Amino acid sequence: MMNGKLEFIAVRTSDEDLIRRLSAFASSIIRAYYDPIIGKKQNDYHLEKFQSVRGILEQLSNGYSYYIVAKDGIWRGFFAFYPRGDALYLSKFYMREEDRGKGFGKETLQFIVGKAKHAGLNAIELNVNRFNPTVKIYEHWGFLLTHSEQIDIGCGFIMDDYVYRLDI
Repeated sequence: MMNGKLEFIAVRTSDEDLIRRLSAFASSIIRAYYDPIIGKKQNDYHLEKFQSVRGILEQLSNGYSYYIVAKDGIWRGFFAFYPRGDALYLSKFYMREEDRGKGFGKETLQFIVGKAKHAGLNAIELNVNRFNPTVKIYEHWGFLLTHSEQIDIGCGFIMDDYVYRLDI
């Protein structure tokens, strides 16, 4: 899709080259964004566990849907989700730094809401690091803070998160 519209490219387990490229792309975005927030050591662990080729394949095999956000043939971001209870759980939602603030996130969220509705789900839920400034964006989009939680992700690392929900 060209002419200024976003394209949402579904990632399939059978497309190993696309998954390799996604892993490198995702890691570059997350490293730049999260190293200052959680530190390089924890981020390295997180990236290996969740954004390596093996991690992405495992998530896809366990019911996650991954999409790449592109515009004019350029990858702008990516996201991943899966159904959980009555909600679509938005596990990942990232845009390249140079593409933030251009409305791509809002347009992507509309696509995600459509996927949730199509699946018969009533809400979108997500976790966000409590020190991540994007909490303001989620609140602006109508997400409501439901609670905070700390999740042990292994090797002594804890995710210190807020949990948000958007009823649709």
